[in-house]
Amino acid sequence: MDTGKKRFMYRVWGFLAEYSLLLIFGAIIALIWANLSPDSYHHAIEFVIWENAPIGHAHVDDQGHIHRTLTFHYLVNDILMALFFAVAGKEVWEAVALKNGSLRGKRALTPLVATAGGMFGPITVYLVLALFLGKEVFESVSNGWAIPTATDIAFSYLVGRLVFGAGHPAVRFLLLLAIADDAAGLIILAIFYPSGELAPAWLLLSLGAALAVYILANRLPRIMDKGDPARPASHWVQDKLGFWPYALASCVSWYGFMLSGLHPALGLLPIVPTIPHADISFGIYSAAEEHLTDLLNKIEHELKHPVEVILFFFGLANAGVEFSAIGAATWLVLAGLIIGKPFGIWGMGWLAAGPMKLGLPEGMKTSDLFVLGCVAAIGFTVSLFVASVAFPPGEVQDAAKMGALLSFGAAILSFIAGKVFAVEKQN
Repeated sequence: MDTGKKRFMYRVWGFLAEYSLLLIFGAIIALIWANLSPDSYHHAIEFVIWENAPIGHAHVDDQGHIHRTLTFHYLVNDILMALFFAVAGKEVWEAVALKNGSLRGKRALTPLVATAGGMFGPITVYLVLALFLGKEVFESVSNGWAIPTATDIAFSYLVGRLVFGAGHPAVRFLLLLAIADDAAGLIILAIFYPSGELAPAWLLLSLGAALAVYILANRLPRIMDKGDPARPASHWVQDKLGFWPYALASCVSWYGFMLSGLHPALGLLPIVPTIPHADISFGIYSAAEEHLTDLLNKIEHELKHPVEVILFFFGLANAGVEFSAIGAATWLVLAGLIIGKPFGIWGMGWLAAGPMKLGLPEGMKTSDLFVLGCVAAIGFTVSLFVASVAFPPGEVQDAAKMGALLSFGAAILSFIAGKVFAVEKQN
């Protein structure tokens, strides 16, 4: 392949990876496959990789013994997706912990209040409409209340740039909101959607792994370097050991989460704060961050393309629903996203900017909040994930997933709202 073709392929791959279009491709393949040959699709997704494995879906036999089965679906949703949530957790951690973190100080208050609206609005719409559909429907779908609270940060960022222009302050506002939304989503998953019977004592294993790797691979070298600006011990640990101590600790932490009953896809989160990080953050979508040399940013950017490939398989493993599955949960999820999100973000954002006197970024209008809410209504990735844990496999889960997939329609609503409210694009 000549140099020109290589550059072209690199640009194409970069575009696909940057905006998670691999996830869409996986979802499209799953939809086509599941509707043309549903039996072969479900057989492939639930393919057993390892029976009686040390990790995997737990089931109890007739003698009361617990056995685990590692399937392709479990590999993708519970193991590989832990890397996706680790990257999301890294962004949340830096936004909260660093001095220049985007979720610190007064400038973050309006997006945080708007985020609350973007969560409570969809929940209210979902549950109220479910009540109107009758007691039987409400009882069957009520556990999915968190599905429409999600915002797909990658696709929302792409649509936001197209609607507002890359230089518009609403795009930065959207990123703050999406990061806060991710943080709230992680908390909701941990508290309300455990993967099994809770055994919180096993979280001590995760905590122990985090403390051990922080002390041995992070804190101790810095103590040894005290007074030496060359920092030989810290550089030796980073150069010779690299991410391996943290990879080992991550495996232990993930195992602790699995045994605790919390969803194991969140199992790497305790390790993220223990990794040496820079004192500044530009955000994953900033090219400048690629030049930071701290270990946490190195790991994140080395994981970026593998995580995009994982998202392809996530779409393949979770989006395979038959069109006949459309039901009450579909419309409830969709209504929560395209009605609850825009009005919730606009209402609470107006409250923060006006009566609470927190203000909006310079160059941003109150009407922009509604348009931004339409952009944030693209739930997709995390909505699909929550649907897969909120309901057991079956008609209701498939219907809820269809609602998450149809939330892509919010992109069209975003462009329409941008025209109606006369958004001034800033490139």
